[in-house]
Amino acid sequence: MKTYIENFKKYRFLLVELVKKGIKLKYRRSYLGILWTLLEPLLTMIVLTIVFGSMFGNPDPTFPVYILTGRLLYTFFSSATSGAMKSIRNNAGMIKKVYVPKYIYPLSSVLFNYIIFLLSLIVLVAVAVVLKVYPTIYLVQAVVPLVLILVTAFGVGMILSTMAVFFRDLEYLWSVALMLIMYASAIFYPAEKLLNKPGIYQFVLKCNPLYLLIHNFRQAVYGRPMNTHFLLASTVFAVFSVIIGLYFFYKKQDEFILHI
Repeated sequence: MKTYIENFKKYRFLLVELVKKGIKLKYRRSYLGILWTLLEPLLTMIVLTIVFGSMFGNPDPTFPVYILTGRLLYTFFSSATSGAMKSIRNNAGMIKKVYVPKYIYPLSSVLFNYIIFLLSLIVLVAVAVVLKVYPTIYLVQAVVPLVLILVTAFGVGMILSTMAVFFRDLEYLWSVALMLIMYASAIFYPAEKLLNKPGIYQFVLKCNPLYLLIHNFRQAVYGRPMNTHFLLASTVFAVFSVIIGLYFFYKKQDEFILHI
């Protein structure tokens, strides 16, 4: 373990530079630049509020906050895992020329997306204030799902980055999986209607780690205590995904050079 820590310290400067590079490339040739990080979730929220709020008769005046709390977390998870999945192939040139711990690439992809995600939370704060969803002591709990979603994205990203080296079609399969995850995360519909109905729908929601994190994040934002069962399940999934991801990655990383 000491060897791995020392190795990480040795290459932490490169990690910082890769994170900076990722942020710059994301907004390259963009006139709005970093401002788009705030505009995109705001515009998406407005559209979803009109469609699923006004048109479908949702009377909750704080419905935009409900949408944002789900949409922001899902967008980060989607971007971070997709970026991590492509990170080894995208950095094939560097991997072939110099030695760098290969986990640096998926990790940097997850981290730069996380920084962008944290910036986008400014929109959530602004909308919550406008709609009078004021912070309470329970807001402190929001740190927990925010940390867990970072750990989860890294774990899943490590698994995907390893598999994508050997199975190029995984990129297309994961985009379909992300769509299914989005619909199973109760982003733009009230989850209570499904949770109160026993059956397949309740099962799908409770088995979706991303929904468990979104639910507890919403609880904190709305000033309610987190669901301890959801917290335990999402923590177990986050830890195991990292363990499995690191094990799988380190076991296969010496074969990457033959396939990239």
